[in-house]
Amino acid sequence: MKRTSWTVALLALLGVGCEQTVEVHAPPLPPVGDTLHTMTWYLEPAADTIWDSAGWVITDEGEEDLSPTSDEAWARVRHAAVVLAEGANLLMHPDLSVDQADWAEFSKAMSDVSLELIDVADNQDPAALFEKGGHLYNVCKACHQVFDREE
Repeated sequence: MKRTSWTVALLALLGVGCEQTVEVHAPPLPPVGDTLHTMTWYLEPAADTIWDSAGWVITDEGEEDLSPTSDEAWARVRHAAVVLAEGANLLMHPDLSVDQADWAEFSKAMSDVSLELIDVADNQDPAALFEKGGHLYNVCKACHQVFDREE
């Protein structure tokens, strides 16, 4: 008998909550800069963090592996990947986006590879970081070939 009382009381509370639906639509805040600023101040540094953390360089002293070797270094890679994923969302802001399907496709591709890079950082996988960093480069390069970028 007590179980039935609790069930009825719970359903009554849930029913009350369902009756009151509040919709709030706030206008989007304007971005701080334009597309060029978003690229150079926000996205480029994050992409550089990814690229500077993958692969090897040959120096006079020999081959240097750029892979992260500490949890802190992997956290920097993860942070950069999150910035890129959110940056892809920012590029779809009405004040920054270009009214073309290609722009949305490139932004989505950047988001997709950035989300994969988050997983790579979580798994601390240097080989996957090199591979996905290459995918990120290809997405960026393809977009810049379609949409002129001021230097």
